[in-house]
Amino acid sequence: MPQPSRLRRLINSVGRAAAATGRGATYLARAGQAHQHFFLPVLNGALGDQLAARGDARAIQMSFRRAGRDVPVAELGLTEKRQKTLVFVHGLMGDELIWQTGFQDTDAHRRYGPRLVQETGVRCLYVRFNSGLHLSENGQTFSALLTELVNAFPDEIGELVLVGHSMGGLVIRSAGHYAAASAAPWLVHLRTIVLLGTPNDGSWLEQNSHFTARLLDRINLFPTRFLSRALNQRSNGIKDLRHSILVEADWRDPHADDLLPPRTPVPPLPGVAYHILLGSWLKTGLPSAVRQYFGDGLVGKNSARGGAHFTDEANLPPGTSVRLAEFAQQHHGGLLTHPEVLQYLKGRV
Repeated sequence: MPQPSRLRRLINSVGRAAAATGRGATYLARAGQAHQHFFLPVLNGALGDQLAARGDARAIQMSFRRAGRDVPVAELGLTEKRQKTLVFVHGLMGDELIWQTGFQDTDAHRRYGPRLVQETGVRCLYVRFNSGLHLSENGQTFSALLTELVNAFPDEIGELVLVGHSMGGLVIRSAGHYAAASAAPWLVHLRTIVLLGTPNDGSWLEQNSHFTARLLDRINLFPTRFLSRALNQRSNGIKDLRHSILVEADWRDPHADDLLPPRTPVPPLPGVAYHILLGSWLKTGLPSAVRQYFGDGLVGKNSARGGAHFTDEANLPPGTSVRLAEFAQQHHGGLLTHPEVLQYLKGRV
């Protein structure tokens, strides 16, 4: 069989490249459409405190969400009595859809919320919040929202399970702190808290950002001062991740920007089962110290474990339990889609 001429081979190559480019452009367009719902959450995560301070309409107000819109508590329409209720709380720059669906997900790979509803019969509610605000601001608002929920549906809310990813877990812990101080009624329903990739003792990434900004400022040259000011434009929510500041008094403290700032202890709540799920992203062949530090890529393992409050079983509050589960070769975002995480949730919530 005669070989195609060079011209023909060139034409075929150009055709294949054009087709590949077309498929790539189509993929990018579809991906952009599928992810456009993230625009507002990302903007709020980066600058949400500034948006809220000037009353910008783009500042997200914490709310339950359904079908892509805010739903007032009174309009949730809960009817089934004493049903176990899971409330999902997203992380920094996320939204409620991360618990439900994803780009190119198939029916067989629906995410945790829909799968748990179908396979265990629980009720799932989803919260969206402005992740650029202080953790304590969102914690207080979340506690108030849960209070409104149990007051509106006292017979419909059975056991309450809170599931938080990353920053969402810190918002849950902050809400628990303020609820305990005020004897909020939702604590009576609370049985379980699941913390997925939560930086309970702070984020190494934000710690490095803070140190870099301080160092650039101390060098005190025009370029370094400019870079320092630019870095410091990140939101209060991001800054709070440095040491996971969950209490308002700590970020208001005059020493809040010190390398070792004040930090009010926020221990586990009494009578609650805590499940701490963390990823281990790096390969096992790397040094243990490296794998511990980087953890799931964004949250170090020691931070996810939560330090003395969660690991000292002898000093846990009455009726409190802590269970730790680690998922190998799993990065921070992968904890939202991991089939083994789903099985873990099905068996324990």
